[in-house]
Amino acid sequence: MSENNSQATETSAATEQVSEHLVEVHDLKTYFHTAAGVAKAVDGVSFTLDRGKTLAIVGESGSGKSVTSSSLMHLLPKTGKIEGGSVMFDGKDIVHATEAELRELRGKDISMIFQDPMTALDPVFKVGTQMIENIRLHDGLDKEAARKRAIEMLKLVSIPNPEKRMDSYPYELSGGMCQRVMIAMAMSCHPKFIIADEPTTALDVTVQAQVLSLLKGLQDTLNTGILLITHNLGIVWQMADDVMVMYAGRTCEYAPMEELYANPLHPYTWGLLDSMPKLSDKAKTDLKTIPGVPPDLRLTGTCCNFYNRCPYACEKCKNEVPPLVEVKPGHFVACHRQNGEESLVRGEAN
Repeated sequence: MSENNSQATETSAATEQVSEHLVEVHDLKTYFHTAAGVAKAVDGVSFTLDRGKTLAIVGESGSGKSVTSSSLMHLLPKTGKIEGGSVMFDGKDIVHATEAELRELRGKDISMIFQDPMTALDPVFKVGTQMIENIRLHDGLDKEAARKRAIEMLKLVSIPNPEKRMDSYPYELSGGMCQRVMIAMAMSCHPKFIIADEPTTALDVTVQAQVLSLLKGLQDTLNTGILLITHNLGIVWQMADDVMVMYAGRTCEYAPMEELYANPLHPYTWGLLDSMPKLSDKAKTDLKTIPGVPPDLRLTGTCCNFYNRCPYACEKCKNEVPPLVEVKPGHFVACHRQNGEESLVRGEAN
């Protein structure tokens, strides 16, 4: 009996350990099959997200950030396909989930704030109709209770006259107003996991701060995990616990937020941080940029994707894909010259 109890305790502990992460992504590969060839939009990305934490994904346009989030929700165009890897959400494999299982998850346990609200909202239905439908579908409330909650959510995101806006069509609202409606809709069923794809792009600075505060408050109250996709490194500093830097479909660097800002290691991360304007800069100082353009995603996978733009590149960078190596606890980097054995000095180019 004692032995059985011990085994049960070990099994319970193992289960708790497995379910510790809300989201676990391992070696995710999403390719687009086009007439011109196969584009490796996401090529072996791995990360974890705990309950109540925020992971920010940063990188240039085309680096694979939005495709990564769309892959988690299975919202890919017909040419896109998940070619490999695993995605575990709350202990469930959602890569192989059925369409019925995905419909149950979307909008309830997993919500997404889309980058372009003007195309995410249906133009032929009123804002209130779309919000009420989502709430009733997932929470089973009657129409009156669902309408009341929808109005409360619109108030939370600072939409004036929410009762009146419930009867507005998306085309009657500004881009910023539609973005706030999307955020209210995403939070209306109190999800466990929110994917926020550039959630504050169309908002002015004041409303942006309100929305971020609202997301943070929801996270603290409901222990919600947030995957934040953004170009704004200021928002990353304010919101994120961990940061993943992506480039051409692969992870360049992955670290806790404060560690990444204090001690970035990948040349691409240096380029992103150096391109931020600083208050200390002189008025006529030119803004630093990363020269060159990202590679063709149909031709990647044989070398370091950043080598043609990297001032620190060596011959090995042109011939081998650098593995993602943990150079210090919790800090991973994919660079042949920054792997724990070799150490680059920032600013000392070849």
